[in-house]
Amino acid sequence: MSVRTLPLVFINLGGEMLYILDQRLQALNTSEDNSEKVWSENDRKRVLSDIVGAMFSKDFMDELLKPQQLYSHRTLKTVLSRLAHASIMRLSLASMDRLYELMVMAFKYQVFLCPRPKDLLLITYNHMDAIRERVGHTPVVVNQVDETHRKIIEMYSSLSEGEFQLLRQTLLIFFQDMHVRVSLFLKIKVQNPNGRFALSPSGPVPHGMDVPGLIRMFDRKGREVMRGEFPSGGSYTSPVREGCFELHGDRVIALGTNMYNENHPEETHTSKTPSVKKDDAPNLLAKEELNLLARLMGSMKADSMPDTETGFRINLFTSDQEEEDAGASGGAEQFLFGVINIQAVQDEQAATQLARIAGQFAEGGETPEELGGSKGDDLLAMMDDL
Repeated sequence: MSVRTLPLVFINLGGEMLYILDQRLQALNTSEDNSEKVWSENDRKRVLSDIVGAMFSKDFMDELLKPQQLYSHRTLKTVLSRLAHASIMRLSLASMDRLYELMVMAFKYQVFLCPRPKDLLLITYNHMDAIRERVGHTPVVVNQVDETHRKIIEMYSSLSEGEFQLLRQTLLIFFQDMHVRVSLFLKIKVQNPNGRFALSPSGPVPHGMDVPGLIRMFDRKGREVMRGEFPSGGSYTSPVREGCFELHGDRVIALGTNMYNENHPEETHTSKTPSVKKDDAPNLLAKEELNLLARLMGSMKADSMPDTETGFRINLFTSDQEEEDAGASGGAEQFLFGVINIQAVQDEQAATQLARIAGQFAEGGETPEELGGSKGDDLLAMMDDL
């Protein structure tokens, strides 16, 4: 397992998160339904700047760039959830679950299509270029992104091909149990109904490689004496030029760029299981349960937020029913991890359960394997301070 994988995972997942948030915020803000327009364009820019500023803060990145094992899905989701809530925006629990699924599946697809292990850096740089562009109105945040970019170049430029291959293998192991269906991938027929990707044997070969289909034979003096051909099984073309690995430049490959269209919000839909029919009666405890969970995770202080605060809470996806269906299906968490149900009623049993769970978080009751070890705790603590 590579100990250099975590920074690439975090930056690429963070980049995908910003693509989705920006696309959904723009789609909602331009909706014909004026009731959904509860914030301005300045609010949207503020959300992006706040998230990127927290994501690329110096102390946080210094900790992230230390050699360490890749964290579990649970820890990464917790860190990214707190990152999303570093702004005035608040996401529902179902929205955060589906946001994480979209982020992971998008980056997984990019890793699958990556021509060479080293080109994982070009995917990362495409994400960083897009992040830099979205916060161009805030020079201080742009400087943070540039400083992190320079550190990434310094860290990874000296790695050998074998080390990049180990890094790619670590990513594939990390992704192997995630098979969430994404409407965009299904529409362009690169994903099967079971959630697994269908890769086409065609396109340009990696830089420095020859198009398969030719056999050349040489004598003992190194002279070519015979040629033959064989069916390659695909439609391959000559490689394109190599992308730029510097701070600025043409990355050549499109992997890591924004694949969502603000005019088609359905492209950010995901599904795991058929929808479960639910009772239409509203659950009066739902809001309090979510607020209790959010406070427990340290991502927000719902009850203490003053009424004059300019923050807003949104559902990222198209309808309340879709959010409820996502909660019913349980998303990726349902099959990867256990679920703790938190009751919001203030009785003795609920108070005891909340105290026990809070004690686990405060005293490190979970094992290092579950939370990514002490390094994960350090990162989560830093997110609380941002």
